[in-house]
Amino acid sequence: MFRKATMGRKVFVISNYAILIGAALICLLPIINILAISFSSSSAVGSGRVQFWPVEFTLKSYAFVLEKPEFMTSFIIAVKRVLAGVPINMLLTILIAYPLSKEKQQFSWRGVYVWFFVITMLFSGGLIPWYLTIKATGLIDSFWALIIPGAVPIFNVILLLNFFRSLPKEIEEAAFMDGATQWKVLWKIFVPLSAPAIATLVLFCIVTHWNSWFEGLILMNDPSHYPLQSYLQTVIVNRDMSLATSTDWKALALVSDRTTKAAQVFVATVPVLCVYPFLQKYFTEGIVMGSVKG
Repeated sequence: MFRKATMGRKVFVISNYAILIGAALICLLPIINILAISFSSSSAVGSGRVQFWPVEFTLKSYAFVLEKPEFMTSFIIAVKRVLAGVPINMLLTILIAYPLSKEKQQFSWRGVYVWFFVITMLFSGGLIPWYLTIKATGLIDSFWALIIPGAVPIFNVILLLNFFRSLPKEIEEAAFMDGATQWKVLWKIFVPLSAPAIATLVLFCIVTHWNSWFEGLILMNDPSHYPLQSYLQTVIVNRDMSLATSTDWKALALVSDRTTKAAQVFVATVPVLCVYPFLQKYFTEGIVMGSVKG
């Protein structure tokens, strides 16, 4: 028999729902406002009539944004960065996390390597040594400068190695008794069983690569090599209109600065919004299980 919910329990549940709904609205309403502005006319936005619904609906801002060669070039660079960076991140994360997940009896130098990686999370050489190191390798103003310096995400390594350590040791021992090698155990057993954690880390890597703007501004000398977020930083935050052409100035007469910025922000957000629902179901399980063991 199930006990009837007490008044305190009902208040707790209602309070939870209220807080979560409030938090969701706080996150969602700014996005709705940006979307409404991007679909509204410049006069409606300028007069402050747009809140959460488009006024004088128009697609001129999106036409202006999507026809800009600089925007599309930076968008393509950002997509390439995700397609190249995420597999590299995940491959190195898996290859590092697997040996570090072993016991000291199996890998005597495990503690040394773990601390070697952890220290890099706590201390860094600073911006100037970081830049000079990348410059010395000849990566400045190249596409790989956006990927190689951050190829090993240490936080992801720690999450995955803890997830590996949570897997039953009996499965690994049985595989070795059947003649499996370390490579086969990793790719045939550990990786398939770690799908929730790996999906979570894939999401982390996608968001990191897609939203990163600082590396592009520092490491790229040519604005045509900027990834999307670096380009948006110059246009929206710093308002660097030196990149605008005469055609842009003519088009800006038909749209407002706010509507084009809103359109660019929303177009840049759409890819992550499309990917997230497919990985969200793995997110909670992966992040929790990857953080419970040391």
